[in-house]
Amino acid sequence: MNGRQLARTTTGRGGFPGLRAGLKGAAVVAAGLLALTACGGGDGGSDASAKGEKSGDKAAAATRTVKHDAGTAEKVPAQPKRIVSVSVTMTGHLLALDAPVIASQATPPSVITDKQGFFTQWSDAAAQNSVKVAYQGFEPDVEKVLALKPDLIVGASSGAENAEKFYDKLSVVAPTLLYRHDDVSWQDLTARLGKDLGLEKRATEVVAAHDKRVGEVKAAITVPKQSAALVRDNQSAMTVFTPESAQGRLLTSLGFTVLEPPAGKGETQGGRSDFAEFSQEKVADTAKNSSLLFVSHTPEEITAATARPVWKDLPAVKDKRVYDLGLDTFRLDYYSAGNLIDKIEKAFG
Repeated sequence: MNGRQLARTTTGRGGFPGLRAGLKGAAVVAAGLLALTACGGGDGGSDASAKGEKSGDKAAAATRTVKHDAGTAEKVPAQPKRIVSVSVTMTGHLLALDAPVIASQATPPSVITDKQGFFTQWSDAAAQNSVKVAYQGFEPDVEKVLALKPDLIVGASSGAENAEKFYDKLSVVAPTLLYRHDDVSWQDLTARLGKDLGLEKRATEVVAAHDKRVGEVKAAITVPKQSAALVRDNQSAMTVFTPESAQGRLLTSLGFTVLEPPAGKGETQGGRSDFAEFSQEKVADTAKNSSLLFVSHTPEEITAATARPVWKDLPAVKDKRVYDLGLDTFRLDYYSAGNLIDKIEKAFG
């Protein structure tokens, strides 16, 4: 089953514009902290231990200390109830876990999002779970996050929505966890989130469902003998995804041999190691007989790219070994990975 189906079964793209003004004085922070007292609760503990406090006849939620990619957060709820995602990339991972996401950062609407700015691969799941738009843009709007009264904030420490330089401000609002998503498979990230959010069982189920689908499709397709070049056209250059990228790992698990990038160091973005950008000519020379699998393009964009002089005479173009992996495959989560598998099954089955 694909990502949306699993969600229904179990639940009943970069720059930075100017940073908005910070919190409006210490009074706002103080008021926010007072409003959120009931949501944090408890003393910090170790990963393996949790402590709770009693308030009246009720026990406050247990808390834990969690190490993440921007530091260590204390007083993280062992079972959070109101998560605000400050990373539209991380939101998909959270939704697949049935995490209690109440609001998420959104990007400007585009061909890869719905009208709100949520990625299309999980926008249905967001609607089913009544996830609101926290703010639109790549810089966290701390005031709007504060108004949502989260008991936990989850975000990214890589990509366009990297929130590391806002970590201290966000941590005043609620315990904040930031994760890299560029140098790790979505499965590993899912497992880590499951552990940190107390959703280990669900994380295991999500990865198992994906692995089952991979096995079924691998047995049903005929993989070409040529290597697969995972590329994205930037008109003046070409991005090549490495075998260790999330896309490369998924294709490898389906039986493909993923082409290594051209020799030499390509241009990277923000220290990313999963893809690099090279000249069109260098990529075409490296690809040679490889099949071309385009990541995150419209069919019209793929047609325009392969019509260029540097590409049109390649064996893959002449032999029609050019494949569209879908618009939502630039960042993989459970949902977009499922959609990519569907594309592979249709193209090679």
